[in-house]
Amino acid sequence: MTALLDQTPAARTAAAGGRPPRGRGRRIALPYLLLLPAVLLELLVHLVPMLVGLVMSFRKLTQFYIRNWSAAPHAGLDNYRVVLDFDSAVGRSLLHSFWVTIAFTAASVGTAWLFGTAAAVLMQRHFRGRGLLRAFFLVPYALPMYAAVITWAFMLQRDTGMVNALLGRDGPDAPFWLIGGNSFWSLVVVSVWRTWPFAFLIIMAGLQNVPRDLYEAAALDGAGWWRQFREVTQPLLRPVNQVLLLVLFLWTFNDFNTPYVLFGESAPREASLISIHIYQSSFVTWNFGLGSAMSVLLLLFLLLVTAGYLAVTSRRRHAHA
Repeated sequence: MTALLDQTPAARTAAAGGRPPRGRGRRIALPYLLLLPAVLLELLVHLVPMLVGLVMSFRKLTQFYIRNWSAAPHAGLDNYRVVLDFDSAVGRSLLHSFWVTIAFTAASVGTAWLFGTAAAVLMQRHFRGRGLLRAFFLVPYALPMYAAVITWAFMLQRDTGMVNALLGRDGPDAPFWLIGGNSFWSLVVVSVWRTWPFAFLIIMAGLQNVPRDLYEAAALDGAGWWRQFREVTQPLLRPVNQVLLLVLFLWTFNDFNTPYVLFGESAPREASLISIHIYQSSFVTWNFGLGSAMSVLLLLFLLLVTAGYLAVTSRRRHAHA
């Protein structure tokens, strides 16, 4: 009996005739059964609409076929040819929105990451009121999106907005913030205001895993705060920053809510992001075939960027290992 108890589980299974213990199969299958509802909902919410959009991109789907879109005539690759013909008005407009989105994403993600990193590093020091200040920093991220952006839309009004009032700019010389060239920077400011607390939260969590002994050793070696940040903080935060920058990029590049609430259906040309452009092509001009083709191309672009980014970061991680 003692010898049987000293055997490993595999040996006991073999001694029992190769049959696994009763209930072991149920324990193995239980996690998969618990995940099954989430997988089915994920397929229903995401995969099915993606497949439907892919099918729609190969059809001449306009307002005449809304009630029965499956009856729309096949277009083959015509929708993609129209979208990618940059000599046509449709192609030039889409290319313009693409470059505006690239500039907007770079400015928003870079600034949000910079603010989040600076605030997270400063919040590592112990001082009175640190917890209250941390909670205050997270307010923009906790506020409902529509309420926050609508508030900014009121603040950026030309004649009655608080921004011009604080700047002392009123009357005929007051600048327009929601039209013209200023609309792009207004959109960047609102986006950064909404996203930098998320960067702050993630980086602050990553800093909790950095041992304080490393900073003390660096200080004994004569390293100042900048060298400590460059030689200690940044290398140890590299895995966190890799994931954070990818998430911020995908969120910002696909952002539809912020420009839609800030400008409405017709965003200024200087702030016409590709998400708004696809919406206008689909729900304003009622050409769902072209809109679906644009959406598929956007998805492919994001997949390529994500795959390339993951490949580069993985190669760098192995090189540093």
